[in-house]
Amino acid sequence: MNRVLRQALFAVALPFVLVATWWFASAGSTDAYTPPLRTILSAFGRVWTADRFADDVLPSVLRLAGGYLTAAAVGVSLGVVVGSYRRVRATVEPVLEFLRAVPPPVLVPVIMLFAGIGDGMKIVVIASGCVWPILLNTVEGVRAVDSVMADTARSYGVRGTARLRHLVLPAASPQIFAGLRQALSIGIILMVISEMFAASNGLGFAIVQFQRSFAIPDMWSGILLLGLLGFVLSVLFQLVEAKALAWYRGLRASQRSS
Repeated sequence: MNRVLRQALFAVALPFVLVATWWFASAGSTDAYTPPLRTILSAFGRVWTADRFADDVLPSVLRLAGGYLTAAAVGVSLGVVVGSYRRVRATVEPVLEFLRAVPPPVLVPVIMLFAGIGDGMKIVVIASGCVWPILLNTVEGVRAVDSVMADTARSYGVRGTARLRHLVLPAASPQIFAGLRQALSIGIILMVISEMFAASNGLGFAIVQFQRSFAIPDMWSGILLLGLLGFVLSVLFQLVEAKALAWYRGLRASQRSS
């Protein structure tokens, strides 16, 4: 219990120090563009009501979920295929490296031409950026499957779906989750960027509208809410990862103790 308590204290110590520093450093600010934190918090309670959450935050979260889950399905599926077959990897690797080098925000005008300006465009933008860390980490995870285990599975006739389910995916899952973790932060960034183009709701749209109307405290409150959203999603992801990779962490712990 003491160890858990210490970890909890360490987890909240730095945010508390940062918030306190922000509070006291901005307390006497008269700059319209950097208002005091107390003004931002006051605007937060006034702006982000239940109706505002339903109108702006919920659509953003749904778009993020749609793009992220699409990228996860495509990235893991393609990553397993590319990582499993050397000829496929040699064929598509130059194309993947080229596409990965193109920044997703640059593709927004192009995607708008094909997907329109609705939610579909925003989901495609999010997916186009999230897919790369998932895909590349999956490829590396599949390639790193232990050769002894692979030979053992082959000798016992474990092939096809059974091999994928019981050998490839479990062995590659730590790398896959590493890619999913990277993709989550990318997805939040692209969610905001996509909502700054031809949008009528969403967190990115709201922040831009506040900025254009010179509602600076409201703008800062939107940025603060975006940070809180990212923190909550990160905590939820860590809980899912801890449960899914409990076997892996137990194995690592036993190896260290031995």
